[in-house]
Amino acid sequence: MMDGKVAIVTGAGGGIGREIALMLAQNGASVVVNDIGVSLSGEGANAGPAQQVVEEIKAAGGQAVASTDSVADAAGAAKIVDCAVQTFGRIDSIVNNAGILRDALFHKMSGDEWDAVLKVHLYGAYYVSRAAALHFKEQESGSLVHMTSTSGLIGNLGQANYSAAKLGLTALSKSIALDMQRFNVRSNCIAPFAWSRMISSIPVKTQEQQERVDKIKQMTPDKIAPLAVYLASDAAADVNAQVFTVRNNEIFLMSQPRPLRSVHRSEGWSPESIAAHAMPALKSSFIALDRSADVFQWDPI
Repeated sequence: MMDGKVAIVTGAGGGIGREIALMLAQNGASVVVNDIGVSLSGEGANAGPAQQVVEEIKAAGGQAVASTDSVADAAGAAKIVDCAVQTFGRIDSIVNNAGILRDALFHKMSGDEWDAVLKVHLYGAYYVSRAAALHFKEQESGSLVHMTSTSGLIGNLGQANYSAAKLGLTALSKSIALDMQRFNVRSNCIAPFAWSRMISSIPVKTQEQQERVDKIKQMTPDKIAPLAVYLASDAAADVNAQVFTVRNNEIFLMSQPRPLRSVHRSEGWSPESIAAHAMPALKSSFIALDRSADVFQWDPI
């Protein structure tokens, strides 16, 4: 499905990114395997993970090159895209997968913890997508696949930075899709459920938390790759601006914000009439204060 195509996968040194890079190569793509090899919190650097995935792809007869530039600044992102163009002659698909975690309850979160996570997830996706945009425009084709999260789409505890970045990423994807559809460029999101080092930071202090972690461990990163490869391919030419979730063998199309209910008052509203009329009328449609785990309660299929 990817014969003759060139793809970039960020954060591809392990976990979900690695599986996507391997499957893209298995389907004929030449792959730029980008990973700076940092810890889960974004510290340290190691070229080894990216190069190891490249060697796996080459051993299986595929084409790949390692990139260790950071997505968190515009210059690094430009180098990642340049690596694809210089090595393989073009760029067709981007999978924005790179990420770090700096979990903390909101009232305890530092400015550095906030900035670091947004820089990688949201700014990183913007920088890499923007660097590829001119190439996509000139060739009038291209596909972007962004890894979002139900932590942003639904909610989670202790992840204000990560949740904000991931929900922002879905809006970025929609804006890219709107702005670049005239050039046959598509932009979609996947919210993956899979055991990886990103998930390994979930605290396990109660039996309920242990059961949740045990469920997630059943959902391996290789389950995410097929949808990512499909969305990157020309087979998905009519799929644009959508948000999907993959949970083991389940694929969900996620809702996007639309009006639920409305109330009207011909004479306009006062704070008092809102309290007496508007809120009671709307309250039955309020969204619950739930987390991702509250919505996806059943065992993975």
